[in-house]
Amino acid sequence: MSTPADYFDAMYATAADPWDLAGRWYEQRKYALTLASLPRPRYRAAFEPGCSVGVLTRLLAARCDHLLAADRVPAAVTAATARTRDLPHVEVRRLAVPDAWPDGTFDLVVLSELLYYFDAATLRDTLGRTLNSLEPGGTLVTVHWNHPVREHCRTGPEVASALAAVPALHLLTEVRDTDFTLQIHGRRYPDGAPPSSPAAQEGLV
Repeated sequence: MSTPADYFDAMYATAADPWDLAGRWYEQRKYALTLASLPRPRYRAAFEPGCSVGVLTRLLAARCDHLLAADRVPAAVTAATARTRDLPHVEVRRLAVPDAWPDGTFDLVVLSELLYYFDAATLRDTLGRTLNSLEPGGTLVTVHWNHPVREHCRTGPEVASALAAVPALHLLTEVRDTDFTLQIHGRRYPDGAPPSSPAAQEGLV
C-alpha cells in the first residue's frame, strides 16, 4: 500500500518545511548535483510533481522556459507559490499524482523524493504516465533516499532497479551516493535510439 495521504498532512501540520529542505547542507548538495547532472542547458517545459515547499523548484526554474510544479498538500502548494512568486514562468498547482496528471508534454520531468512512497501498482502507473508525457529525447530525473524509512515502500536503489526495467528509458548519468541515488534517464526515440550525451550534442564525440 502506498504511503497514506494523512502522513503528509500530519507532517505539514507540525512544520512549515517538514524536511528542512531550505536549510540542510545535505539538501543543498543534492540539489546542486541534480542541476549539474541535467544533460541540457535549458528545457522548454518541465514538470515537478511532489515539489514540497519549492526549494528545488526555484533552482530548476533557472533552466526552464516553463515549469509546472505540483504537490498534494495545500500548505506545500502555498509555500512553493510564495517561494516562486517573482518567477512568472513557474506555475504551482495542487495535484495528487498519478491520479491527477497535467495535460501536454514535457521535455523534463523531475521525480525527486517521490517514487518511494508508492506501492508497486502506483509506481507502475506513475512511470507509465511519466513516459506518456515525456517527449522523445526528453530527460527524466529521479533522486531518492537510500536508507529504509518506515513510511517508505522502497529505497533509492530499489527505485533504480524498477527504472532499469523500463525499456523506453536510457540511463545517461548515475550518482550512487551513500545517502541517495540520483539517476538521469533519457526517453528513447521511436526507433529505439537513445538521446545524445552532452558531449555528443556539442559535436565532441
